[in-house]
Amino acid sequence: MQEFPETSETLIGRVRDPSDRAAWETFEQLYRPVIFRTARAKGLQHSDALDLVQQVLFSVSSAISRYERRGDETRFRHWLSRITRNAILKALTRGAPDRAAGGSDVLDVLSTVANEESAETESLIQLEYRRELFQRAAEQVRGEVAESTWAAFEFTVLQGRSIEAASSSLGLPVGSIYAARSRVMRRLRNAVQTFEQWETED
Repeated sequence: MQEFPETSETLIGRVRDPSDRAAWETFEQLYRPVIFRTARAKGLQHSDALDLVQQVLFSVSSAISRYERRGDETRFRHWLSRITRNAILKALTRGAPDRAAGGSDVLDVLSTVANEESAETESLIQLEYRRELFQRAAEQVRGEVAESTWAAFEFTVLQGRSIEAASSSLGLPVGSIYAARSRVMRRLRNAVQTFEQWETED
């Protein structure tokens, strides 16, 4: 089971050291899927989104030594969202002439993206970041609890089925379903908070 990354304030400090490959790998594992899903949500094709991820990570590695937080508006994810948004705009601009030959759809997309406020991209980065945190937390917590405990949580929370249906399907008392669900949710909250500590410590 992969361990949670250390608090990101510390991680960012370590990523500034080019010789610390472990820190960079941890950083990539956390942010690569966030950047990719953001690019896809903005209209890039799968292969273009993969290329964009590489561009953004290269930009981050080149500029991370100059990153410094001075307040809420310079939090790391604000900084990352600006790099990502600029890369998306460049990708759409670069692709527009070829794609526009068959119609104006890409120009409409380009116009829309170009006129969006940076807050929208930051919100999308935040959404994808939260999704990634949940997936990582779920991976860890699932390895820490009994199969029946996770099944009760998955059945009632992820699948949205009733406590009674879970009890019948899993052969567990209703009280056990409630307890298992509560236990998993508490562990998930704690795991996500571990990731997010740097937002308040930074």
